[in-house]
Amino acid sequence: MSGIKKLAGQTLWYGLSSIAARLINVLLTPYLTYSNNIKTSDFGKMALIYAAIPILNILFTYGFETAYFRFSSKEENKKTIYNTAFLSLLFSTIFFTGVLWLNQSIIGNIIGLSNFPQIIQYAILIVAFDALTKIPFARLRQQGRPIKFAFVTIVGILFYIFFTWFFISYCSHALQKDANSWVSIFYDAKTNPIVYVVLANLIQSVVTLLFLSSEIAKVRFKFNVTLWKQMMVYSLPLIIVGMGGMINETFDRLMLQWWLPGDTLAKESQVGIYSACYKLSLFITLFIQAFRMGAEPFFFKQAEGQNPQRVFARVMKFFVIIICLMFLAISLYMPILKYFIGPKYWVGLSIVPILLLANMFIGIYYNLSVWYKLSNKTSAGAWITFGGAAITTGINFLFIPVYGYMACAWATFFCYGSMMVASFIWGQKEYCIPYAWKKLTAYMVIVVLLFFAHKGITAIWPGVVFSLTTATVLMALYLWFIGTVEKKELPQLPLIGKFFKK
Repeated sequence: MSGIKKLAGQTLWYGLSSIAARLINVLLTPYLTYSNNIKTSDFGKMALIYAAIPILNILFTYGFETAYFRFSSKEENKKTIYNTAFLSLLFSTIFFTGVLWLNQSIIGNIIGLSNFPQIIQYAILIVAFDALTKIPFARLRQQGRPIKFAFVTIVGILFYIFFTWFFISYCSHALQKDANSWVSIFYDAKTNPIVYVVLANLIQSVVTLLFLSSEIAKVRFKFNVTLWKQMMVYSLPLIIVGMGGMINETFDRLMLQWWLPGDTLAKESQVGIYSACYKLSLFITLFIQAFRMGAEPFFFKQAEGQNPQRVFARVMKFFVIIICLMFLAISLYMPILKYFIGPKYWVGLSIVPILLLANMFIGIYYNLSVWYKLSNKTSAGAWITFGGAAITTGINFLFIPVYGYMACAWATFFCYGSMMVASFIWGQKEYCIPYAWKKLTAYMVIVVLLFFAHKGITAIWPGVVFSLTTATVLMALYLWFIGTVEKKELPQLPLIGKFFKK
């Protein structure tokens, strides 16, 4: 249980930074969606570029972050792996950046932002700087230094917040008061405001890299070719895993742009509505990302101990309990949470519960993926992700022209659900872990039934106060149920254990 407690503590620290990073997108959502300066179509344009950036990130890092964790646990690699991994990413980043810079127009046409060359340029630089931070960040995680990890990440986020506000609010207001204001030197009121949002993101990336300079300064030009080849063999299938994952997670915005009928403005508006509502489902993703930050190095270290499968099974149980509670909290308290986005985006709120369930599935899949990472069968992850990407693409291609962004939500649901099931079945054959899958399935089914019960009750007796009261009662009942079933396990967890002792 001590290993799980350590994982919980590290997840908390990584969560502070990771949740802050993703939460800023959620908190900026009301700021941007309520802003009179940004239209729904503008929000859609921003969603398109942020759908492309993660895909480029996968190409630039080619799975080397996971490979670093896998090979750094071996004693013979500890002296050279950091140098080898960072230098590999440094040289490849220079190469990929040059290729993309020479093909900006092609990228603009694919994304649908050919009229915004500045955004394309900023995006390329963001991807480049972010790629250079991957191995230094991975080193902090591998060494168990979550406090510095959190500090650097949060400082970068604060710069992003400040410059987003500075460009969107302060500069535009200053020029309205005085056309000759000092901000006119670098700020043009005629430029679409989303250009400055992406510029603020670029500033964040540069600042983050600068704050990691002390870690980068420890790099020595010692390149272990043999180790590099081993890492490449391990990581190359992860490119497909990563690419497929990003296609499943963000590519649907581009698919909406390609396959929705109507003019460009209408398409971008639909993308904007879908993306704004998607932000509400990211509350679960925030926790999943924080968990992954602590879990990946934890799993590799735990694998060297005795009976790691039992630990992995217990981690999965606690994980599912938490995300089930988060699903209930978000879906039942939607009358309050919907105010995170502007009213003009509320038309798409029906997709949120679907996306919440989808994110629960992908979170479980990330837990399950430990089997192919530890058994060096990363090609299995590639095949599973490829299958998920095929489902996403097929459903979106067939149904987006008819159902719009609703098709994207269901495509995400079926994609992540199939990946979860496939990984479980395949993994139990290759690296059997004693998951309490019947109990965990029951937990998920129960929260879905409670959601529909709440929906049915509030349909008969509508009203915000009654809805929130009913939600609170249902949440309390589920907490009581979990506390009763897991009364032997929960007291052993940090924070929760203290509550039980009281």
